[in-house]
Amino acid sequence: MDSGYYALSTGLIARTQALDTIANNLANSSTAGYLAQRNVFRSLLSASSAAAASPLNSAINDYGILGGTTLDLSDGVLQKTGNDLDLAILGPGFFQVKTAGGMVYTRNGSFQVTDSGELITAQGDSVMGDTGPITLPPGPVTISADGTISSNGAVTGKLNLLEFPQGTAMTSAGGTYYTPPPKVVGAAATGSKVQQGALEGSNVNPIAATVELIEAERSNEMMQKALSMFNAEMDKTATQDLPKVG
Repeated sequence: MDSGYYALSTGLIARTQALDTIANNLANSSTAGYLAQRNVFRSLLSASSAAAASPLNSAINDYGILGGTTLDLSDGVLQKTGNDLDLAILGPGFFQVKTAGGMVYTRNGSFQVTDSGELITAQGDSVMGDTGPITLPPGPVTISADGTISSNGAVTGKLNLLEFPQGTAMTSAGGTYYTPPPKVVGAAATGSKVQQGALEGSNVNPIAATVELIEAERSNEMMQKALSMFNAEMDKTATQDLPKVG
């Protein structure tokens, strides 16, 4: 079968997967603390074969596929809310959150307080302090740049604000929760600050993402048309040429 058919097929699959990523970014462009996902492509056959290939063989038989996604760790736009329990991070740090599945990390500081005074995320998971889950006293609280929580002049706890080594490949754990690779441990933040009364918006650029979505859709359409041409040619070969063999 023509190598071009395989190239188009894998290309179409890759662009379809990329469309899902772009659409998810756009859907979360207004979600606080959301980190955009970027598509990473790789070559199919050269990555799976250890044998040396000639330039011609590589050009004909290597097909681009989606190798996965990476997180864009750049900062989002700061949005002031005036809510004492809305917290934004300036710098590379993450809040630590305890879920039923284990520890995760987030930059979405849209927190709430339960009837018992426990500080939780919008999903209902415990926000962690340096000594465990945080419990707030009744009334207003003040949260300093290093995450120290005070009420009526008395310190009541401190947020567990962590930073990971530069280049750490964080992965999505659903929503605005993220996890580091196994065995990678965060350290107490030294280059990050907490800003009370504000949230960090998504770092998705809606205009750029919309343009990217349109380009991916057009690529899909072109590949689908080309595949239709290949199919038509193969049908012609099957019906007209193969009966003549022998």
